[in-house]
Amino acid sequence: MSRADGIFKTMCQNIIEHGTSTEGQKVRPHWEDGTPAYTIKQFGVCNRYDLRQEFPALTLRRTAIKSAVDEILWIYQKKSNNIHDLKSHIWDSWADETGSIGKAYGYQIAQVSHYPEGDMDQMDRVLFDLTHNPYSRRIITSMYTFSDLSEMHLYPCAYNVIYNVTKTPNEAKPTLNMLLVQRSQDILAANNWNVCQYAVLLMMVAQATNMIPGELVHMIADAHIYDRHIPVVKELISRKEYPAPQVRLNPAITNFYDFTPDDVIVENYEHGPQVTNIPIAI
Repeated sequence: MSRADGIFKTMCQNIIEHGTSTEGQKVRPHWEDGTPAYTIKQFGVCNRYDLRQEFPALTLRRTAIKSAVDEILWIYQKKSNNIHDLKSHIWDSWADETGSIGKAYGYQIAQVSHYPEGDMDQMDRVLFDLTHNPYSRRIITSMYTFSDLSEMHLYPCAYNVIYNVTKTPNEAKPTLNMLLVQRSQDILAANNWNVCQYAVLLMMVAQATNMIPGELVHMIADAHIYDRHIPVVKELISRKEYPAPQVRLNPAITNFYDFTPDDVIVENYEHGPQVTNIPIAI
C-alpha cells in the first residue's frame, strides 16, 4: 500500500488526538460567512518521503498531480505572481484586478542577485550550483523576504527549499535530496498537493542535473486541520488504501526550463472517491 497514505493517516490522527485548538482565540482566517476559522493543530511535524521507493501520492483520494505541477512550474519556472499564467483557480481569492498576488511566490524566485560568476535569480543559482558545486551546503531558495511581506497578498506558506546531494560508493550517480520548510499548512486542502508538487520539482531538478531523486523531507511548523474539516478528515483516513501510482518524467527533457505538466507521466493511479466542496478558509 502507499507509504504516503500511512504517513498522512498517522499525521492526521496525531493532530486530532493530541493537537491543540485555537477556538476562542484571535485568528486571521475566516470562512466565507465571516465566521472565524479555528483549527486543531500540531507544532513541528516532519514527514519523509523516499522517491527511490515510490511516488508519494495519496490513494485515499485522488491528488490532481498535473495541476499541482502546473502551479509549481508557475512559481519556479515561469517565476510568475500573476494568476493569468496559471491554469487552476486556487489563487483567485488573493489576486487583485490585474491578476497579481503581489510580491509573492514566483516574484521572489525571479529576484536577481550578484555573484562572482554573474547575475542570477534564485532558481538559476540552484541549477548553477548543482551543476558546478553540487556538494555545497548553501543551495537554497527562500520566498520569505521581510522587506516585501507588506506587499504580498498572502505570506508564503511553503517558503524555503534546501537542496542536498549525497553519494554512496555503489551509486552510479549522486542523489539529490530536498528539504521543504513550510510555516503553515491546511492539511486537508493542501498537504498532499504540496508533497506531490515538490516531489515532481525534485525529480525535474535531479533529471536536469543528472542525478537520482532521493528523499523529500517536509517540515511543517503549524500543521492544522480546520474545525469544519475534521469530520471530512476522519472519513478520509478510514478509507481503503491502494498501491502508489508510478510517476515518471519524459526522459528526453534535460533542461529544467523545458518541462511542462505533460512531461509528467502518471500510470496505474488507483484511488478512493474525490472529496468535493471542501470549504476553504481565507
